[in-house]
Amino acid sequence: MRPIVLALPVFAAVLAAAPAQAVEIIDPSRYQVTEIAAGLDHPWSIAFLPDGSMLVTERNAGLRVIRDGALLPDPVANVPPTFVSGQGGLLDVVLHPDFAQNQTIYLTYSSGDDSASATTVARARYDAAAHALLDVAVIFSAYPTKDTPQHYGGRMVFLPDGTFVLTLGDGFNFREQAQKLDSDLGKFVRLNADGSIPADNPFVGREGARGEIFTYGHRNPQAIVFNPLDGRIYAHEHGPQGGDEINLIEGGRNYGWPAITYGLDYSGAIITPYTELPGMEQPLHVWTPSIAPAGMSVYTGDLFAGWKGDLIVAALVSTDLRRIDMEGGKVVGEYSLLAEREERLRDVRMAPDGALYVLTDEDDGKVLRVVPVE
Repeated sequence: MRPIVLALPVFAAVLAAAPAQAVEIIDPSRYQVTEIAAGLDHPWSIAFLPDGSMLVTERNAGLRVIRDGALLPDPVANVPPTFVSGQGGLLDVVLHPDFAQNQTIYLTYSSGDDSASATTVARARYDAAAHALLDVAVIFSAYPTKDTPQHYGGRMVFLPDGTFVLTLGDGFNFREQAQKLDSDLGKFVRLNADGSIPADNPFVGREGARGEIFTYGHRNPQAIVFNPLDGRIYAHEHGPQGGDEINLIEGGRNYGWPAITYGLDYSGAIITPYTELPGMEQPLHVWTPSIAPAGMSVYTGDLFAGWKGDLIVAALVSTDLRRIDMEGGKVVGEYSLLAEREERLRDVRMAPDGALYVLTDEDDGKVLRVVPVE
């Protein structure tokens, strides 16, 4: 899709179309930050195991383990070969809902090479004693491959019915494919735990459409969560210049990219004159200018009083953590914390005890634990 360069007044009008944001700063004296681990190479995701240890992915390296409060020196063995370039590498780590019984984990990563890469999902059994993955199997790889190392998506979440939803980016140079149902680019796909396609997916049986597609019209989705308190799926994605979004995700819906957006192209060109069109979903929340939202968690614990049901978003460009106050499926407030650290934040997850664990996106990446101060 060729950008349309419009005059400055139109440029300003598009920027003004995005909803204004009011962000309240949380005083750093109200929370305590503890460094749990350091020396990680751009950590990307974290998962909590039943025995209290943690799995952490490094985008440029491998799968690491934090056990008894210490980062083990060696990465987990038998991680699938990963294409590390640009935004690609080892991405998400997610536990099977029955992990305590089957020790099964899922890894998302970029596979391939400079000429043809794709977001891929592998399933494996984690053997803590052997410090290795066993029975590794690739169960999904996005179609078509692309020759750009950007916009992989790669976040996944299990739903109560045992299926999972995986986010897939538009590949940066292929944004028009986000509106095409014969391509996985710019889509969310829904799969069974073994990688097969659920029979009740919205586009199963439609001619010219890929059956795995759950939703379409996405740009660069960096988080997806299921909120057990309201039964809804929420996701966010990067806009271009401005127009970062939080969306309520419902199967079969079109989220508009690139036909509608609140953002501008990096050149300053207008991508589209439209911020809304019939049949396309409006975001619940828009950030302009962009904060570059990364990981996200639903807060369901009791440690942070009054936060239950809220979305907690890690941000790369604004270098802070955002608490998105949710009431009845709508955003009613926004709060910022950790900005005083001036670190790019890649992921945030709620631990079983209600603490927040945050990953910093750096060569010397850290795992931080955040709790309120009584």
